[in-house]
Amino acid sequence: MKFSTAAFFLTILWNQSSSCCAFSSPGRLSSPRKISSTQLYIIGPMIRRMREEQAKKKMPMASEQEREGEAPGLRVGSGAWRWPPVWPYSDTDFVPKEDIAEPKAAPVTGLLAGNLPKPDEIEEEEEKKETLDVLKYWGEEKAGVKTEIDPDAVKKLKEHYAFYLRDGMSVLELGAAEDSYLPEGLKLSRHVGVGANKKLMEQNSALTESFVVNLNDVVEEQGVNSDELRALGADTFDAILMANTVDFLTSPREVFRSAWALLKPGGIMIVPFTNREAYSSKFERAQTKMWRDMNDDQHMWICGSFFQFSASDGWEKLKGFDISPESAKKEEGIIGALSAKKGMNMYVVQATKAFVDEDVDPYDPEKSFRSKMWLLPTLEERDKQLLAPRLARVYKTISDDKVTQAVLKNVEKLPKIYESLIKMDQFAFTFGMQAQLATDLITDPGFNGNDEQILALKMGLGLRKPSTEFWEPVGQKTMSMIPEDKVNLLAHIVPRFGSNDPAQEAALSDFVAGLEPTFEVIRSKCPKMAESDVQLVGTELLAAEILQPGRSTKKEYATWLCALTEDELTEMVAKRKSY
Repeated sequence: MKFSTAAFFLTILWNQSSSCCAFSSPGRLSSPRKISSTQLYIIGPMIRRMREEQAKKKMPMASEQEREGEAPGLRVGSGAWRWPPVWPYSDTDFVPKEDIAEPKAAPVTGLLAGNLPKPDEIEEEEEKKETLDVLKYWGEEKAGVKTEIDPDAVKKLKEHYAFYLRDGMSVLELGAAEDSYLPEGLKLSRHVGVGANKKLMEQNSALTESFVVNLNDVVEEQGVNSDELRALGADTFDAILMANTVDFLTSPREVFRSAWALLKPGGIMIVPFTNREAYSSKFERAQTKMWRDMNDDQHMWICGSFFQFSASDGWEKLKGFDISPESAKKEEGIIGALSAKKGMNMYVVQATKAFVDEDVDPYDPEKSFRSKMWLLPTLEERDKQLLAPRLARVYKTISDDKVTQAVLKNVEKLPKIYESLIKMDQFAFTFGMQAQLATDLITDPGFNGNDEQILALKMGLGLRKPSTEFWEPVGQKTMSMIPEDKVNLLAHIVPRFGSNDPAQEAALSDFVAGLEPTFEVIRSKCPKMAESDVQLVGTELLAAEILQPGRSTKKEYATWLCALTEDELTEMVAKRKSY
């Protein structure tokens, strides 16, 4: 289930002011109004209560212990963030409002007559919508336009940087322009600027090198589509700065994924941004709908979500700061509406890159498997949370080092599996069942994610027309099995495809041919056994002895099956159901 953006912000909205009435401009008064003592008695306590409520809302969501060792202004500590299980935004949230296409409405007469526009006509209309050319906008139209941040806000940002940046560091600046706002005297070993405005970057004396990149040109679920950026190398920089840029990103997850890859483990990414209106008169055309619609407190949570949904636990010590200067602070609600705001707010969201477990920690394998899934595409955070404990449980039972290495290698095959599984969301195929099937597949030594195996998976799931020689008869003869047992059977079968081994191909044929004879034997020995259990134990026996070559010959299997007693078969069913 996808969370709506509105539902997401109901969970994260905090410190948002609301007004209880509307104000209209009063006419010119001929003489000052007198406020009675009764009015003062009513208004005074009301204002005091409002101030107390606003003060409570502004209390930092961080413990005293978290604030120790951090820069001033910490407002949201690492333990305060809460996220939905899946990416909560719509496709249009991170698009400039002017670029959002509106389908052409059908005339009322046409609707009444049932003449609805065809989908391809609507798409054709949408395609005509002119969208922002990022490089032209920043490199030509805004080539000489500076950001011009308020001096007090700049001072606060420099002080924040000074707390975390050190001499000798290598720094990458995303969205670089004419000023990097670095503290005076800081001597970096390397400072690479990446932005869309070459002219302004050339004016920035702090940069040791720079090049133009469109951060909104991305490879979906992977990162920024730039060979120059990738050429900088993985695990390269001590710090990544991205000031006043996040509000222009149309694919924030991919940008944050690229940043994570470029950052050294233990390195810090610092993302400062100003209040929504700070430079809207200059650059509003490029700001995304989400940024323009939400308030500054929500922006902090939005920015935090980019860290979370780009690499999840691959980011540590996620924290949010309000480093606004005194000149920018004002009362909220009625009092704030009546007061003039002089300065510019400044906020920061930052996190450090966690270390990936190269080997599986035997004491905490779940953590290790989570780290190996941080950047995997296709999988939602929900899927990773379901997979990690399952993989950890299986890992603890493996004694063969060869199998262990195969499992670790197969983790990278999970996206190929989930490309099929996500299509099952609309059916009665729970997320837990999807995770269990994926776990069973990648922990099978025979699975390598080849094309034949993925095709077999799709046929088994009913996403492709089943083959008449295998999947069609298997589906017909196992119709009484419950979905969970069918998932388990699928995990047995899929890894046997694509082996290019004649013996394995013969075993697959023998499996299909042996289904009905096996069921008949079990029915004759256990006349009271439910048909679902007959099919369950029958497929389990065939999978164990026939499906994998070298286990038993058909004659050996038939002799063994006929020798089983009713009690033994009943015990097998009970044991299997206890898993």
